[in-house]
Amino acid sequence: MAVPWEEYFRLALQEKISLKIPGQNVEHLPPVLHLLEKRRELVDVDRSLQAQKEVFQTTMAVLKQRWEQVKQKERELKGSFVHFDKFLQDTEARRSRALQRAAEERRRASRQEAEALRLRAQLEKLRRERAELQHRVQRLEPCARLLGQVLELLPEFQRVPELVARFEGLADMQVALRLTERQRLEELEEARGRLQQLRDAWQDEVLRQSQQRVQLLERLEAARERTLCWESKWIQIQNTAAAKTLLLGRTRMAALNLFQLVCQHKRQPPALDIEDTEGQLEQVKLFILDWSSMLTSFRRSQSTLDPAGKLR
Repeated sequence: MAVPWEEYFRLALQEKISLKIPGQNVEHLPPVLHLLEKRRELVDVDRSLQAQKEVFQTTMAVLKQRWEQVKQKERELKGSFVHFDKFLQDTEARRSRALQRAAEERRRASRQEAEALRLRAQLEKLRRERAELQHRVQRLEPCARLLGQVLELLPEFQRVPELVARFEGLADMQVALRLTERQRLEELEEARGRLQQLRDAWQDEVLRQSQQRVQLLERLEAARERTLCWESKWIQIQNTAAAKTLLLGRTRMAALNLFQLVCQHKRQPPALDIEDTEGQLEQVKLFILDWSSMLTSFRRSQSTLDPAGKLR
């Protein structure tokens, strides 16, 4: 970093002025000598400053040259770093591609090995099938000769495959018929099971209905007994009601006759309704009370007379 020249010289001048001459007392010098001393000090300071300035300029030039060299080395190092980073990136890319190729080669080798194993297993399977077919051919060779003889005996079949197809058709038909028969037997068993369930349910239902019929008959008999009991009670109630009605009619007729007798005795027409039995009885009651009081009064008056008809 560059140092300002004015600041540097100012500091150097202050240091020079602040220095004192050893062995002298400035206060006892004359003013002229003091001024000359000051001028000499200023000249020395200027010389010293000039020398220091030259040294400083030389030093700054050297530092600037070194700074340029450092910058140049820094640029070279940056370029080297860039080249090295690029080299590392290229190396890493080549390494990654090499690893990918190696992994791809390993996968391809694994797939090829698996394919080879599969093909070997398939080849072994085909060999076994071939051996089995050869064994079957050897085993069925008498059958083939027999089929040839059968073809000679059956002119409607020209080749063995036709005969085999006919036989397979018949065998399939037989299997289908057996399957159908088995299904029909299963359906028959299911129908028998359902029939047995229905029979059991019917017997249970008949038993339940019989029990319910017995219960209903018992309830009917009890109802009949209750009906007869209530009918006898109703007849008794009707008879009692008839007797009460008859007694009530007789009572009302008696009350009406008594009321009419009372009206005849009083020589008054009946003022009450024929159905007003309570009013009629009340009038009869009042009439009887009146006659009872009159009879009592008469008896008292008779008891006060002697046998000769005189007062006692």
